[in-house]
Amino acid sequence: MSSDTARTEGATGTTDSAAFWENHYAGVEPQGGTRPNAVLAEVVTALAPGPTGGGRALDLGCGHGGDALWLAARGWDVTAVDVSATALGRVAAGAAAAGLTERVHPDRHDLARSFPEGVFELVTASYFHTPVEIPRDQVLRRAAEAVAPGGLLVLVEHASLAPWSWQNGDEDVRFPTPDEVRASLRLDGGWRTERCHAPRRTATGPGGETATVTDNVIAVRRLRPQREV
Repeated sequence: MSSDTARTEGATGTTDSAAFWENHYAGVEPQGGTRPNAVLAEVVTALAPGPTGGGRALDLGCGHGGDALWLAARGWDVTAVDVSATALGRVAAGAAAAGLTERVHPDRHDLARSFPEGVFELVTASYFHTPVEIPRDQVLRRAAEAVAPGGLLVLVEHASLAPWSWQNGDEDVRFPTPDEVRASLRLDGGWRTERCHAPRRTATGPGGETATVTDNVIAVRRLRPQREV
């Protein structure tokens, strides 16, 4: 499936975000980013091991689709969202190659301007960071709103700089704590926190180099309404 088959709601105009990420993916090998995020995979395996309800998942900032393809291979029906048509074309090609076309739905959005419709049993955002200014907290709150009752929101974020980071050398960088990220979601009492911590791990960079990094991991579950007796 070509990039022309990816839906283009809300991102048909060229924005700073679209221009930046199109330029970024034009310089990245198509095979890059096709493996799932190891932290996300561990959290989902532990907390949502199989599709529940309608089995719908939403992957925000999907890039080349490593997480989306991994989820689809495990039975989820995945809406894969990115602002880059190039990235989404590669997601579609990867889904076709893996026989997952029926379960992976590329959906182009500039999330500062539009958001996918519907509710999802699983909403994920892995390293939803960008040098382009966007209303990030607002987008993540909208992500929480899209979680169905009983469903899970999983955020995996940078909490330190790797040597290969585009922010490396910027002394003014400050990462929020996991509790600060969770607080920014402005959740009401209808949620249960499953994970909210900052584990360390060994990461591998694009050139094969390794470094110890820290991630913020936030996983929250929307509670089902209690039935009246």
